[in-house]
Amino acid sequence: MRLPGLFISSMRRNRAYPGEHAWKGWPYLLPAFLVYFVFTFLPILETIRTSLFDWDGISPTRQFVGLQNYTRLIADSQFLTAFFHNLVFIIFYCIIPILVGLLLASLLTRRKIKGFTFFRTVLFIPQVISMVVVGVVWRWIFNPTFGPLNVLLRAIGLQIWAKAWLGDFTWALPAVGSIGTWVQYGFCMILFLAGMQRISEEYYEASSLDGANAFQQFIHITIPGLRPEIGVALITTIIAALRVFDLVFTTTRGGPGDSTLVTGFLIYRSAFLQKDMGYASAIATILTVVILAISLLIRRFSSDSKGEPA
Repeated sequence: MRLPGLFISSMRRNRAYPGEHAWKGWPYLLPAFLVYFVFTFLPILETIRTSLFDWDGISPTRQFVGLQNYTRLIADSQFLTAFFHNLVFIIFYCIIPILVGLLLASLLTRRKIKGFTFFRTVLFIPQVISMVVVGVVWRWIFNPTFGPLNVLLRAIGLQIWAKAWLGDFTWALPAVGSIGTWVQYGFCMILFLAGMQRISEEYYEASSLDGANAFQQFIHITIPGLRPEIGVALITTIIAALRVFDLVFTTTRGGPGDSTLVTGFLIYRSAFLQKDMGYASAIATILTVVILAISLLIRRFSSDSKGEPA
């Protein structure tokens, strides 16, 4: 009478661990885990420890100050300004690229377009270019004297719009943010193109029979079906907006004044120019916590949805 029970329990074990036992997979993960532990986890712990000290990064002695760097950070107007600029960059790095990526992915998939591979490759190129190269190129494009943008504006009679884009207190932040949009939209587009391939064509055919137009199909079928991909795009682009450094460094270095100052550049300036390693570590720790919290929140919402059309 116990044979069926033993047989069922054996089947359950086989379903839970097909092939080799689960513990045999850990040795394969060990090298990657060691690399992560040494080059990522330990530096994070060291950054948190350094944030509790007053240290110039050079002298062998450190003065323990506890949470003093964090209390100083809360009252620092430069940090608040830099963090606000990071939040503004979320519009350019996240919201606009996702909207543009959705539009381009829809245009490239709903109808057959000649040269589809060519367009997909060209639109994705900004994502694979080094951000330092991107910054140098766009600094030349925005040059107030011989930059192609101002030359074009003057040529078509809009010289009133020609200005020193990266040197203007009002337009410097949007100008740098627009570069981020140019870089990020290609990634979002490729991600959405991959997601659209798994949405069954039957949904679109059924909705067409019910009289739904292209916009209604996009709202009620495409977007709900891309919820997992949108979640990934949100996490990736928001992290890029919050940790941006190289683009600001190569274009404006936080100027003019503090118009484009971001937390990443503030960390660099505090640590290597002002020799205040403890304060820079406190900023980095707060930024890490913010990024982790936002990522977990978005991941939770995206995992709750099954990605099925409404």
